[in-house]
Amino acid sequence: MAKSSSKFLIPGLAVVAAVVAYVLWTDLNGTDATPGIAQGNGRLEAVEIDVAAKAPGRIAEILVNEGELVSEGQLLARLDSRQLEASLKQAEAQLTRAELSVDSARIRVRQAEAEKRAADAQIEEAQASYDAAQKQYERTEVLAQNATVSDATLDSARAAALSAKAAIAASEAQSAAAEAGINSAQAAVVDAQAAVEAAQAQIDLIQVQIEDNDLVAPRDGRVQYLVAREGEIVAAGGRVINMVDLSDVYMSFFLPTAQAGRIGLETEARILLDAVPNYSVPATISFVADVAQFTPKTVETEIEREKLMFRVRAKVDVDLLNEYSEFVKTGLPGVTYVRVDPQADWPADLPPLVPDHRADDATGLAGGDGQ
Repeated sequence: MAKSSSKFLIPGLAVVAAVVAYVLWTDLNGTDATPGIAQGNGRLEAVEIDVAAKAPGRIAEILVNEGELVSEGQLLARLDSRQLEASLKQAEAQLTRAELSVDSARIRVRQAEAEKRAADAQIEEAQASYDAAQKQYERTEVLAQNATVSDATLDSARAAALSAKAAIAASEAQSAAAEAGINSAQAAVVDAQAAVEAAQAQIDLIQVQIEDNDLVAPRDGRVQYLVAREGEIVAAGGRVINMVDLSDVYMSFFLPTAQAGRIGLETEARILLDAVPNYSVPATISFVADVAQFTPKTVETEIEREKLMFRVRAKVDVDLLNEYSEFVKTGLPGVTYVRVDPQADWPADLPPLVPDHRADDATGLAGGDGQ
């Protein structure tokens, strides 16, 4: 009897294995019970966003909780900025010092310009004195030729003319020195202004760094989980908060070659969630993989090619997400139906679409708890 039982045990196991394999294959590929309609299983997903620190620092405060809805620009967390604030005060003091240096340099410019004007006036005065002394010398020289005046008088007149000429040269030298002083003072003004700009740039940089320590939501969404906690030190680029973008919610599923090849972008789809069996969610196809998944080692025969599976993504209608954002929950399993044939009718047993207005019982996309 034992030998007879073992004879039927192996064929029985083979039948069970075949049934299990068929069930798994059907579950993975979906069914095509309605002509022109393909379906696949998946889970509701959303684009994840990591809110991270741009620079290393200590987390001073976290202002949101896990599961909380946040809006774009909302402050989520803050890093300790005391060191940056001290550096900001130092940079502001440097700016004040640089601005005073500009004022001092401009005063030196005005002073040098006044010295230049005084030197130019001395040149004119010395020129006038020289002209008078030169004329006196010329008259004395004529009189000396007629023996009207003595040689001593002539020598005195010549010395006066030469002295007046030397005074002109000295005044011109003073004028040139004053001109150089003006140029030097103007250069000092330029340097001081550059120092002002550098100090202002340093202030702007520190202020940007302080602003970067305030971690804000880049868009509307939901806080999924806190990666770090208050008091922890994070490195540059260290994640602090993980959130999901509730404006980009989709379900990924897999279809075989024959069905995936007939689906285009923006193809109409319906998502039926296990948690909300009384409504179907409108969606459109936003992605069809160009590389097959679960590809066999060889695809030399038609049968093998039929085993190729392509990942497809159905994106939930954005307006509907905005209306039900409070109830959207990722991870919910369900089935996506997609029109392979644009003329095909949706399955008769497919529930109606989610209403455009907020449901009174607040079931929406979330189901029971509305989290």
